[in-house]
Amino acid sequence: MVELMALTGRTDRTKFRHQALYPLLNEGLVEMTIPDKLRSSKQKYRLTEKGRRYATAVDRQGKK
Repeated sequence: MVELMALTGRTDRTKFRHQALYPLLNEGLVEMTIPDKLRSSKQKYRLTEKGRRYATAVDRQGKK
């Protein structure tokens, strides 16, 4: 999560989770690598196939 926050320029973990991370998880664009342990220090996040398609579509729109 720290890397994601740095990429987006966010500093408040709670606000980042509620305003960015949870909506992405709920939409199925990202997933947890350890879904059984939500607060694991080893928890990471990765794009789902849906997230990769969305990212590709957004990237193509930006290049027009």
